[in-house]
Amino acid sequence: MGYLDRCEVSVLIGKTITEIENNRDLIFKCDDGAEYKMYHDQYCCESVAIESIDGDILDLIGVPIVMAEEIADDSYEESHKSDYEPDSCTWTFYKFATVKGYVTIRWYGESNGYYSESVDFEKIS
Repeated sequence: MGYLDRCEVSVLIGKTITEIENNRDLIFKCDDGAEYKMYHDQYCCESVAIESIDGDILDLIGVPIVMAEEIADDSYEESHKSDYEPDSCTWTFYKFATVKGYVTIRWYGESNGYYSESVDFEKIS
């Protein structure tokens, strides 16, 4: 894999995804040859991972993306099962739509307040 260039998830609007790899990180492969990676580099005192995928992720494959947006919220109040109360937490929602349906990918990050809880979205060059 080549190096990564940070970009907004909205870059997917109008693109047709041909494959999505889900191995803790998500790799979006497009019919124009472009590939994008959604991930988080793990550090010491934090944890960031996909909490859920709502909708059928296969609805994003084979037709153009008509909506792609990121919403981050550190005050989202849905319960999260954890063995301890983190000092800081962030929910990041990625909302996608095609003519086939809607998909929301929900990431949850928690830390001691000194580490990033953000999700990266980058083009693989």
